[in-house]
Amino acid sequence: LSDDLNNKNKFLITKKINLDKINYHYSNNKKFFIHELDIEIPAYSKTGIVGSSGSGKSTLMDILMGLINPTEGNLYIDDIKIDSDNVISWQKKIAHVPQEILLIDDTILKNIAFGIEENDIDNERISYALEISSLDKVVKTFADGLETKVGERGSLLSGGQRQRIGIARAIYQSKQILFLDEATSALDKKTEEEILKNLTKN
Repeated sequence: LSDDLNNKNKFLITKKINLDKINYHYSNNKKFFIHELDIEIPAYSKTGIVGSSGSGKSTLMDILMGLINPTEGNLYIDDIKIDSDNVISWQKKIAHVPQEILLIDDTILKNIAFGIEENDIDNERISYALEISSLDKVVKTFADGLETKVGERGSLLSGGQRQRIGIARAIYQSKQILFLDEATSALDKKTEEEILKNLTKN
């Protein structure tokens, strides 16, 4: 890994993520939704974005992930400006857990190791992902364990169980950056606190 400016396919964040004078408005509304925003997030830190519903948390996260471009201003990673040439490389460093988890009609195992051939699944990483997401406790209650079918779009599971699979999937990916967008909203308070503690202790 390298943050060499001449290699657009590699990033290793060692300093900070920086939003510089970010303005954003939707195409059908010329009033700025986000206005003159400057944020600096140190590398290896844990940062929360809080605010009322509709205040722009998800929009800000989409800008940070390079999913949408700000109307004005720039996103920098270790002083490297993110643009169309390197945004894909930046996104490859990111694991994202949305509020609504997309599950395939297959087993819990296949949904955690999403897109990985069965022979290539790393069982140690699966165990670690289960532990961090507190999904291990759920799996133990199922007769078929990790081979339990989740149903179409996870219809055989509760919302909290689906969210834990989403978190476990993100942990399994072992990305450098983890974005959680209200990813524990369907969990009870005790489980939510347990998972957040697991995520922040490392």
